[in-house]
Amino acid sequence: MSTKLFSSFKIGGLEFINRIVIAPMCQYSATNGVPNDWHLMHLGQFSVSGASLVIAEATAVESIGRISPGCTGLHNDEQEEAFARIVRFFETFGVAKPGIQLAHAGRKASTDFPWQGGKPLNPGEKGWETIGPSPIPFDDNWHSPDEMTRDDMGRIRDAFVGSAIRADRIGFQVLELHGAHGYLMSQFLSPIANNRQDEYGGSLENRMRFPLEVFDAVRAIWPERKVLGVRLSATDYEKPGITLEETVQVAVVLKDRGCDFIDVSSGGNLARRPPVGTTTGPGYQVSFAEAIKRESGITTMAVGMIRDPHLAEELVVSGKADLVALARGVLYDPHWPMHAAEALGAEAAYPKQYARSRPSMWPKAFPEFDKVMTS
Repeated sequence: MSTKLFSSFKIGGLEFINRIVIAPMCQYSATNGVPNDWHLMHLGQFSVSGASLVIAEATAVESIGRISPGCTGLHNDEQEEAFARIVRFFETFGVAKPGIQLAHAGRKASTDFPWQGGKPLNPGEKGWETIGPSPIPFDDNWHSPDEMTRDDMGRIRDAFVGSAIRADRIGFQVLELHGAHGYLMSQFLSPIANNRQDEYGGSLENRMRFPLEVFDAVRAIWPERKVLGVRLSATDYEKPGITLEETVQVAVVLKDRGCDFIDVSSGGNLARRPPVGTTTGPGYQVSFAEAIKRESGITTMAVGMIRDPHLAEELVVSGKADLVALARGVLYDPHWPMHAAEALGAEAAYPKQYARSRPSMWPKAFPEFDKVMTS
């Protein structure tokens, strides 16, 4: 049976075996920004899961850009070599292409681990000074970030470039810049975090200026044969936050400047939860990806509580998005692509070591798939 979800797809100079992406997921398990055996296991398992692309977690371009002390970084040689080990695993055993998300947490940096409450760290708790577009705390009892100077902007722009050069040298095939979830580039885009009075604040044209400077600098050094995308929060859900209409405009500009895809998410600039019903339910962010794809024409990636293979198939068949990214769904079921293929009557890519686990290789052991495979 032919399915859209398991059809190949080309972006730029790369061809992907299907439309399934493993989204970047913070693990908060690094030491001094250096990924370790946990990351090798976490990312390595997804490299052989049958997905076409695995994007490593939000990785800081400088030490103060980490969300927590356990977040990965890619700004020194030790971090580079640790990531290179992971990419070598992909190249030797994987069926998925390796990607990485580069990020800076801005005012949302210097926080404790989520399983310890995720609260802001004080200097006595090994916290550090944070920066942002404006000196506006993320929430009550949070540290006030230092307002970024032009020198800060230049340093961070160059840090993104430096990390991108390392990512290319390591062998990552896809690079995603993190402009969502209330982190630094998202902070510049949103009036909630950005009330600057200079050319980097106020109008959307001004608010997107710094993110575009970062993108342009990275685009200039990232190889054309590889893929470069941006993750955006489509909306902050509440005024005066960024709106879907504004995010569409950002996507149009990014496409014109050589962006290959937009990974569409939402929220993150407000500590309080969005209104009830706006961030729950399977595929709750798909409509944002659909609007951005329709209005800008750029390749889009949809994410957000997508676990049902039939839902994933429907959204690519209908053209709502080009790619489907999973996060919590694959933490729960690391072989989701293989199981989705069986549910849809399609073929997933298995590593040779796992080939005998295909349901067709031991018939009658998977009655839930028998009807699909014989219909």
